[in-house]
Amino acid sequence: QEGQRVDLVFDGLDCVADVWLNDVHLGHAENMLVPQRFDATAALGRAAAEGHGELRVRIKSAVLEGRKTVPEPLNSAFATNWESLGVRKAPHMYGWDIMPRIVSAGLWRDVRLQILDATHWRSVYWATLKVDTERRTATVLVDWDFVTHRTNVDDLHVRVQIGAQVFSYPVLGTHGRARIVLQDVDMWWPQGYGQPVLYDAVVELVDGQDHTLDIQRCRIGLRTIDLHYTDVTTPAKPGEFVFVVNGEKVFAKGTNWVPLDALHSRDRLHLPAAMEMVQDLNCNMIRCWGGNVYEDDAFFDRCDELGVMVWQDFALACAIYPQTDEFATVIQSEAELVVTRLRNHASLALWAGNNEIDETYGWSGSGLDPNTDRLSREVLPSVIRRLDPHRPYLPSSPYRSPAYVQVQQEINQHPDPYNAQPEQHLWGPRDDYKGPFYVKSLAHFASEIGYHGCPDQRSLSEFVDGAYVWPWQDNDQWTTHSTRPHPLMTDFNYRIELMSKQIKVLFDSVPTSLDEYVLASQISQAEAVKFFIEWFRQAKWRRTGILWWNLRDGWPIISDAIVDYYGRKKLAYEYVKRVQANVCVMVSEPQNGVYGVVAVNDTLHDETGHVKVWDVDSHAVMLDVDFHVSQNDKCLVGEISAGLGQGIWVIDYTYRDQAMRNHYLYGSRPFKLTDYRRWLADLDVPPDVGPTAR
Repeated sequence: QEGQRVDLVFDGLDCVADVWLNDVHLGHAENMLVPQRFDATAALGRAAAEGHGELRVRIKSAVLEGRKTVPEPLNSAFATNWESLGVRKAPHMYGWDIMPRIVSAGLWRDVRLQILDATHWRSVYWATLKVDTERRTATVLVDWDFVTHRTNVDDLHVRVQIGAQVFSYPVLGTHGRARIVLQDVDMWWPQGYGQPVLYDAVVELVDGQDHTLDIQRCRIGLRTIDLHYTDVTTPAKPGEFVFVVNGEKVFAKGTNWVPLDALHSRDRLHLPAAMEMVQDLNCNMIRCWGGNVYEDDAFFDRCDELGVMVWQDFALACAIYPQTDEFATVIQSEAELVVTRLRNHASLALWAGNNEIDETYGWSGSGLDPNTDRLSREVLPSVIRRLDPHRPYLPSSPYRSPAYVQVQQEINQHPDPYNAQPEQHLWGPRDDYKGPFYVKSLAHFASEIGYHGCPDQRSLSEFVDGAYVWPWQDNDQWTTHSTRPHPLMTDFNYRIELMSKQIKVLFDSVPTSLDEYVLASQISQAEAVKFFIEWFRQAKWRRTGILWWNLRDGWPIISDAIVDYYGRKKLAYEYVKRVQANVCVMVSEPQNGVYGVVAVNDTLHDETGHVKVWDVDSHAVMLDVDFHVSQNDKCLVGEISAGLGQGIWVIDYTYRDQAMRNHYLYGSRPFKLTDYRRWLADLDVPPDVGPTAR
């Protein structure tokens, strides 16, 4: 129709490409991570007149295009990733320790035509400014902007509907905003802290005859989310790093979200099952890792519905990227599109500038201060300030602030140095999961932490040739799937050996058969991740969150994931599910010969229950008491005197008529695998979890 514009939209075009309709060049694309939009109005009209239309997309090699950029001497990346630094593709595609090198090309999300009327919304932004949970009121901001061919807009008005409440505003210009006080409303809460209530929000542009010219619909949650953090934390002056929702501190527990598939056109196939597991595991936060793509709206819609907060890294990871004006402009444009697409989601809790780039400034030996990085310190915060000013921004994960850089330099001169970052990625030596690196860490928040676990025998046989399934030693295919991005790259060759060393920490020997190796590996992973979560939860509020690495593999590999690429759940899946319950009873590490039994409550209600702790082998009852734990708090339920020997205590507890189970592995290491296999039989692990030969 007259005045309408037709845009050709590629929701995912990978990556350096030119687009033609017949012989009309519509435009050029250079970014896989954001939609590419071309005005096709004239070209479509011409094609209609000619009686045919042929859409052509010519895609260039991202590798060859990347080689045209001369890296700056102080740039840094993995050996296989240098050519990626000037190309906007998902960083993992050039090879990572969790992903193969697959530098893809093609159309990976939908291609569509969008018809835009002469008068249409350009943007609508929702933000919650204030909530009063007791009075059930909320103050929201709606900010709108439209384009029009009309010279006079005085007869227009904007109609806003939130749930059943309707408001109308005169149009004084093409841009406007309203501050609305809502009565008798329910708030959006993270999982465990309340219901994630969503409201249909509609913004209509209406003319003088009450005809709707354009309409924008979304679902919003009424909530405030803040991140309270300090630049440093020390033994003398403990800092903080804690998310606050609707005025309440929230203990974050959940996972890092890595690629669902190395070939991202298949992401949508894996999403429903992955989100079902997120719900089953009782996660209240997901960190979208910066080596990935930006997830589709379906992912954020589901997080909105489930009450899962999303920590969103920008797609920059483990490298010092170009600092040129040209590249800064590319990142600014990308961020503007990403922020405007995602900012109305209730689940979106935090923007983070990147993954581990502050750390990379140290690893690379560049000698540069990460606070000189213009992308995370200037470009991205400027975009957030302009387009999403009511959501927190963290420059990097972990963040090395100017104050941290100065303090850490002084700490490093001490005889016993430590890390003063309030938020940390706790990988370290990857040896003993109860070792000093973990238990002496001052971190308030672990946004990455993990432990290797071997996939099930059935999965191994699907991605490893029969002759290479066993043994693991000097096994080229195991090394390739550990992951090795390039046959000549040795950076990650240590990972299979590391997994075997982790078995050796817990058990008296590394098994010599595949069945026992898989079992021992999955037990060591499960006990480690369980310990990490309990260690953080028992210290609530000194520690405030833990996001373990990671839920699911995006490729057939041997990794830290608790679910492999084929959807088979490792033993750690069940252990994580148990210790992430909203109310959880657990046994703490012994102090002065006494084990504390601790109840943690991640709800906004006082909870009462009963707990019985008993020994698997002797069936002796170690503790049998009622407990009461205040809302959003923890308490000591009772104590158990340290005994001799080794074994497992089963922790059976009830609250709100729910029967729950946890356990504690007691005694000095190493253990015998035969003993643990016997104890495992009493833990009631579902048959579809863990290795085949359990």
